[in-house]
Amino acid sequence: MYDISGSIVTYNTNEDMLWQAIQSFLDIELRTKLIIIDNSPDDKLKYFAQKHNIEYIFNEKNIGYGAAHNIAMRKFLNRSKYHIVFNPDTYWAKGTVEKIFSYLQANNDVGHLMPKILYPNGELQYLCKLLPHPSDLIFRRFLPKTKSLSRKNENFELRFTEYNKIMNVPYLSGCFMFFRMNALKKIGLFDERFFMYPEDIDITRRIHKYYKTIFYPEAVVYHNHAKESYKSKKLLWIHITNMIKYFNKWGWIIDKDRDKINHNVLKNLK
Repeated sequence: MYDISGSIVTYNTNEDMLWQAIQSFLDIELRTKLIIIDNSPDDKLKYFAQKHNIEYIFNEKNIGYGAAHNIAMRKFLNRSKYHIVFNPDTYWAKGTVEKIFSYLQANNDVGHLMPKILYPNGELQYLCKLLPHPSDLIFRRFLPKTKSLSRKNENFELRFTEYNKIMNVPYLSGCFMFFRMNALKKIGLFDERFFMYPEDIDITRRIHKYYKTIFYPEAVVYHNHAKESYKSKKLLWIHITNMIKYFNKWGWIIDKDRDKINHNVLKNLK
């Protein structure tokens, strides 16, 4: 039985960046196990993983972010207390995960946690969000910024909280997701209909129904966040098509659960 299992999904990933993430995990002073799930077109990383004695699974094709992580989570569902899904462009200081582990051990009502996420230069990433309405994403991505839209975005990203307190948030970023395995047993794993992007919204929302989904600023993880969908038309199209799937699943304009959850979050935080 492991205290913590972890998985990294790779796709043509830079080895130096990947090693920084792996080293952070290997430095955890608990019973741990890490798996690399490789969606790349070739298995060049196999030798890299073997060199560092890390389990490696090569998918031979890009099956998607959530589907790849599900391979790892299924392996550990009954063999680990907690599971970390983290990006190959993240890293953290020694002792960070132990602090999160202690918090979850003391708070059985927490099913999922995200620490404070910073850019490598120390700048805060605003990755705590309300559940999205279609207009939130349209305004953020395609319309010019105005004072009114800036205020709407600040509310959507909960910036008024200053990210300096523990918060129960219904949408936490997928760059670093710390799951309680019992929560995953109850609600299921990533929805594999989503190839990429909204799988973190969906799984946080499903866990939030039964557990607290916590932003925990006492622990810090660094993330080389690139916002690739803002740079690539292909990734933008993937983002759009998968968000359509998300709204088809949960509701577009009419989503009473979203409205109720967001109302309660804002009421508790303001």
